[in-house]
Amino acid sequence: MLFLCGRNSIRSPLAEALAKHMLPRSIFIASAGVRKGPRDPFVDSVLAEENLALENWVPRRLEELEDTFFDLIVTLAPEAHHAALELTRTMPVEVEYWPTLDPSAVEGTRDQIMAAYRDVRNAIAVQIAERFGLAFTDET
Repeated sequence: MLFLCGRNSIRSPLAEALAKHMLPRSIFIASAGVRKGPRDPFVDSVLAEENLALENWVPRRLEELEDTFFDLIVTLAPEAHHAALELTRTMPVEVEYWPTLDPSAVEGTRDQIMAAYRDVRNAIAVQIAERFGLAFTDET
């Protein structure tokens, strides 16, 4: 499974970390972006609140993936969805669009920004739970 967003710096790495935590280890899970962006420290902070970490993870573009054969690509941004649909021209892959707010657009205090990132983290966790029939709790 691949999570794809614009820059692979916020939404898709959050989704990758959450899915790796929530789903069986037998499922290969990765993330990428249409473009490459910087690693976002707020992502590390909201994952740490759930005792999760990206560790040595670095943002990457779709073209940088060693393996691009996925059964499912979940897109989290419009440009990523368009890129994933282009892949369906040459490979049999299921594509799902989960519209997800870009929390980097939120301005305000650190607490307000962190709240936006938490909202995105929690929304993605709910989407994963619903998509894969998992019971969702605040500890998920």
